[in-house]
Amino acid sequence: MSEHPIAARWRALRGGAGGRRAALIPYVTAGFPTPRVSLDALRAVVAAGADFVEVGVPFSDPLADGPTIQRSTQAALDQGMTVAGVLEQIHQAALPVPVVVMTYVNPVLAFGLERFLREAAAAGASGLLLTDFPAGADPALEATVAASPLALIRLIAPTTTGDRLARAARGASGFLYLISRLGVTGARDQVPADLAELVGRVRAASPLPVAVGFGIGTPAQARATAALADGVVVGSAIVEALGAGGTGAAERLVRELAAAVRDA
Repeated sequence: MSEHPIAARWRALRGGAGGRRAALIPYVTAGFPTPRVSLDALRAVVAAGADFVEVGVPFSDPLADGPTIQRSTQAALDQGMTVAGVLEQIHQAALPVPVVVMTYVNPVLAFGLERFLREAAAAGASGLLLTDFPAGADPALEATVAASPLALIRLIAPTTTGDRLARAARGASGFLYLISRLGVTGARDQVPADLAELVGRVRAASPLPVAVGFGIGTPAQARATAALADGVVVGSAIVEALGAGGTGAAERLVRELAAAVRDA
């Protein structure tokens, strides 16, 4: 049995010629600012140095997202982007790095869970992150995802208790996504002072790599986070750059972030 694409990518990052380094994981909202541009953006962020790519499924009630991603998802919905359209974008992009679909549980259930898992894998996705789906909320759903080719990536909050962290880690695969601070997505000014402690707690609970996101938007923040964690997720800053300056602006930002992560 061949190695899972996400596991293979982490292994390569840990055993490269330059020694272990963190991964850069950009987020792109499928369909924003237009379907054509978001498809170009997926390819551009990989060309600029992405190690994984998170592709966001536009949803009408994005409760975990801040204003930037909320606006991007609404713009994508207004232009007719659907779950099927997102999967088609992933298929068309044909990216050489693992793709993680980031979404809420309702769009997946409306599409049909088994159909979604089958078609997402066929399109080229390697992982699934359900933003509003706590560990243990639906064991049957979790078992269905676990039996599919997609890794089930868990969100871990700073306030997650030890018991819940252990439960989430047991059911996770691919990597754990640590939310760096409470609140919604969106760039902030500084990396939290207690980030090293938070990363340590999660590492103690699981051998899976730990990626940190929410609030990281500058090269300096990416460098600081990469020194502590296995991966750095950047979303709102890239979406904002894409909306304001097109694919070129997003690609420039990702190049700067990638250089910072590699320097950590």
